[in-house]
Amino acid sequence: MTGLEKIVEQILEEANTQSDMILEDAQKKADQIIEDAKVEADKIKAGSAEKVSHVKADGMARAKSSADLKKRQTVLKAKQEIINEVIGKAYNGMIDMEVDRYFHMMERMIGNAVQPKSGQISFSAKDMERLPAGFAKRVSEIAKAHGGDLTLADKASDIDGGFILIYGGIEENCSLAAMFHAQKEEMADKLNSLLFT
Repeated sequence: MTGLEKIVEQILEEANTQSDMILEDAQKKADQIIEDAKVEADKIKAGSAEKVSHVKADGMARAKSSADLKKRQTVLKAKQEIINEVIGKAYNGMIDMEVDRYFHMMERMIGNAVQPKSGQISFSAKDMERLPAGFAKRVSEIAKAHGGDLTLADKASDIDGGFILIYGGIEENCSLAAMFHAQKEEMADKLNSLLFT
């Protein structure tokens, strides 16, 4: 398993933890949105049925098919909105995590991403301001344990959370946004299974 896969797996675990806290709320919203979508689709279907009674049999079949398609599209759209909301809340939950938990998570992510090279690590301006005492030393120890050497970069990165590893002028984006983006489809599939099956 590569460092990126370990980071992604860790982020998925954190996302699942965060999503568990909001699943109940999301499930209620999902049920309501789906119910509203079904009512709307039934209205469309009923309206279609009245119009269809005046056309040939093949017209009736097309109208029913159209109403069913519209219903499925409405339900799918509602599910996608809920999944995006849950993923957004999980992301924000990680960004706004309590400082000790957040930097403990950063330590694990660094351990999964660090390379056996000499480089720098850059955090967001927000994270640079709230780095725990001794964190730079801890980063160095993690890098050494993996055969590398990391020092804190002087300049903050333009990211919300996570970090950027810099090796020989090449940046490896380990920001939380990049990790969420890279795994959005997988997270959406897992959330779809959790919420709607």
